[in-house]
Amino acid sequence: WCFTTSVKPSSGVCTFAFQSGRRSRDGLGHTEASRFQRGFERERKMSVFGTLFRVSTFGESHGVGVGCIIDGVPPGLKLTEADIQPQLTRRRPGQSALTTPRQETDTVQILSGCENGVTLGTPIGLLVRNQDQRKFDYANTLDHPRPGHADYTYQVKYGVKASSGGGRASARETIGRVAAGAVAEKWLLETYGSTIVSWVSAAGRVSLPPAEAKKLEAQPPTRAEVDRLGMLFVLPDGNYRDVNGVSYCSKTGEPLPNASASANGGEKEAEKDLKVVHTRCPHPPTAARIAAHIGELREAHDSTGGILTTAVSSIPIGVGEPCFDKLEAEMAKAMLSLPATKGFEFGEGFAGVSMRGSEHNDLFVARLPSEAAHVPSPAAAGAVSSSDPVPVLLSKTNHAGGTLGGIASGQNFVFRVAIKAVSSISIQQESCRFSGKMDTLEVKGRHDPCVLPRAPPLVEGMAAMVVIDAVMRQRARAGPCPLAVIPSGWVAGGPALNGLLSLSGGEAGTAQADGGAEGAERPAKKARA
Repeated sequence: WCFTTSVKPSSGVCTFAFQSGRRSRDGLGHTEASRFQRGFERERKMSVFGTLFRVSTFGESHGVGVGCIIDGVPPGLKLTEADIQPQLTRRRPGQSALTTPRQETDTVQILSGCENGVTLGTPIGLLVRNQDQRKFDYANTLDHPRPGHADYTYQVKYGVKASSGGGRASARETIGRVAAGAVAEKWLLETYGSTIVSWVSAAGRVSLPPAEAKKLEAQPPTRAEVDRLGMLFVLPDGNYRDVNGVSYCSKTGEPLPNASASANGGEKEAEKDLKVVHTRCPHPPTAARIAAHIGELREAHDSTGGILTTAVSSIPIGVGEPCFDKLEAEMAKAMLSLPATKGFEFGEGFAGVSMRGSEHNDLFVARLPSEAAHVPSPAAAGAVSSSDPVPVLLSKTNHAGGTLGGIASGQNFVFRVAIKAVSSISIQQESCRFSGKMDTLEVKGRHDPCVLPRAPPLVEGMAAMVVIDAVMRQRARAGPCPLAVIPSGWVAGGPALNGLLSLSGGEAGTAQADGGAEGAERPAKKARA
């Protein structure tokens, strides 16, 4: 027997019914009704992410608004719109000439779950209202699916699709993810000192020099550094100047003759009156080349994709759920659920296949428990007697990318996400209508020639949701035992570990750190009970 309910939308009448399920032919005793119920349960979760920290997103690109509902935020966390807005501002359209001209402030409003700036432990509702909709731009797509978009597949799956924009397949759906991720980041930072930063490492044919890319992965920049170093001023002649005063040609991205960092005080003072473009690439020479490349594509009414690199620092050791909910598996799922993502790799990724085991192995070094932010209990170590201090194992390198066996090792979790070229371009393309008739389509509307400069908050938000959910699952298992966190200066490539290895001839042992390196002894706050 199966108990079901249904609601008639037009009248709001709720109907209750019992029905008998016919025994299935699979011999397992399952009824058709129960199979339908299980399918319904899976269907209704398709807009929900997470196990203990659960996020449901809602809204369409040209509807009234977009947002999310967050369930699982611990009570007592200080939270206001000001904690969420910065990430939405970094993501919003209309930032510069490199992005879509659609003007949206993307101002967030907390609807529930907070009182007097403090979370109540109840579901938090967040809403961002759409302000600059132009549905008429999509009149020619009603019976003509756009190449590269989800128009056709949504129509086949649901029998209907959003009449304007991409609906749920639009990048505006990610506003709810960015907002939820900002809440998750605040809790992770206050509880464990965890930080997440993403930056553009390639756009089209332009990419960071390999040595610079490795340096950034080993010692990740701050979010402020990504924004500042990736910002270019647009000079009156149309060329660019970086934050160091070096000028570049806006057509090629190459330094101009006599373009050394010699801007005088008057020029620096005038920068406040100059327009800026944001590339989110924390290497000014590469940022200039990226801006020139995107500008070239905008003039050609074309688009390009690129790669985002992300580093998650101070992840508690031990989070991740083998075998199917490994930390990297959950992260890959999260990243590939974002619009336009086409690839994911972590650590050395595909480059690791050409390395020998002797090159790829991350060798361990030990450090005394008194030097760590959090220390696992002796009983958890297993191989060490309760009377001995439990060493915290570090690694000299981080080829694995921050996990071992799907479980966080405490090293920086480093991964890269490939994002395809924007599908909406103004070039006429011969394609097919829903009816099967061939026709020429020119997509109208306001679109990015490259979404990479606005994409870091999307990746950071999803990464925060993955990490906080994994941490909460581990806390549920470990109970009052605090989770161990390696201070940021002691991860592979960090200044404190490098100094210790050089002082001891490559073996850290149990030597004490001198604490001189910046960030080496930054303790994370004690985990909440």
